Amino acid sequence: MEIQLWQIIALTILSMILIWDSLSTAIFDGKPLFAGILAGIIMGDLTTGLAVGATLQLMVLGVGTYGGSSMPDYLTGAIIGTVFAVTSGQGVDFGIGLAVPVGLLMVNLDVLARFCNVFFAKRIEAAIERMDHKAIVRNTWLGMIPWGLSRALPIFIMLIFGEDIVNALVNYMPDWLTGGLSVAGGLLPAVGIAILLRYLPVKKYISFLLLGFFLAAYLSVPMVGVAIFGVAMAVLEFKKNINGNQVVVAANAGGSQEGLIDGEYED
Repeated sequence: MEIQLWQIIALTILSMILIWDSLSTAIFDGKPLFAGILAGIIMGDLTTGLAVGATLQLMVLGVGTYGGSSMPDYLTGAIIGTVFAVTSGQGVDFGIGLAVPVGLLMVNLDVLARFCNVFFAKRIEAAIERMDHKAIVRNTWLGMIPWGLSRALPIFIMLIFGEDIVNALVNYMPDWLTGGLSVAGGLLPAVGIAILLRYLPVKKYISFLLLGFFLAAYLSVPMVGVAIFGVAMAVLEFKKNINGNQVVVAANAGGSQEGLIDGEYED
């Protein structure tokens, strides 16, 4: 099956809409399942799109870009995988096999998109200081361009030149570029978590932070286990605060009744 020009344009636009949606309204919530379904509809094979998207969805369950981290973009991978699974006629397995390296490749472009947005973020900060509402809105909209192009351009190129371009990009990308982007991608989560801790009551709950670090770093407890432990500690802390508030309320109520008995009235 030959891919048509209108399908290439529609899929390119779809990639831009999906990344913008994942950063704002989150209607599709950045899920490969939806990307595969929509790509399957455009390609005229909903079944294949659903199969590719659902398989990739299983690979990202419980994974998020918390703290500014970058993760494999299987959203874009689902689009490419669906397209080549349909056009090549080799089935879902071939599409999934192609979607995985695409998702890994998009990590680097995701970091580049974040770097480009620093420029617009600085301009927004300057506009806020001088209370220039129009400049704030304008630079916010302009900041969407790097994100959209980071997905639209690769998909357009891949659809024009075929799956060989994907393998060439993955295999022949220079080490200095991939290494630099990997270092930058590794630093972003640390910076994001540092910013997050800056606004959390860390001093009050430092013991919980140390316990979580101990479980993950020294006991190698999986993140799901650490999360369960955190929920348990949060429940205990919540109950402790509730009981403490009830004691304070009871004490205040007792003091008020004692004042009434002694003839002490408040105006």
